[in-house]
Amino acid sequence: MKVFDGKKAAQEYMSAHTLAFSTPELTLTRFAFWLGDSVPDPEDRKKTTPRLTTYITEEDYEPVRIVDDDKYQPSGAVLGMYGNPNTEEGSDVKFCPECGAKMAGTAKFCPDCGTTQ
Repeated sequence: MKVFDGKKAAQEYMSAHTLAFSTPELTLTRFAFWLGDSVPDPEDRKKTTPRLTTYITEEDYEPVRIVDDDKYQPSGAVLGMYGNPNTEEGSDVKFCPECGAKMAGTAKFCPDCGTTQ
């Protein structure tokens, strides 16, 4: 997959241009024009190419993980902020009315299905 390395391009641009008194909009506009400037093609010096193409690299990314919407997996916010899903001996225990999972008495959400308690 071909990918534009914007970070590398921005670092090169900022290192070569003084923009201390520029507004963010002006800086971005100048950067966009700089990327569009014609430069000698690295592969064939007789031709020119937009500078943008010199920052495009071939990258190999691993496949994107498919999210399964049929199974709820609680995040750290649900598990940490809204009660401990692991019940302890002697603590209040309640059960989710939706799925019947056992949870702490102080839990605001079910750790299995995510239903608000």
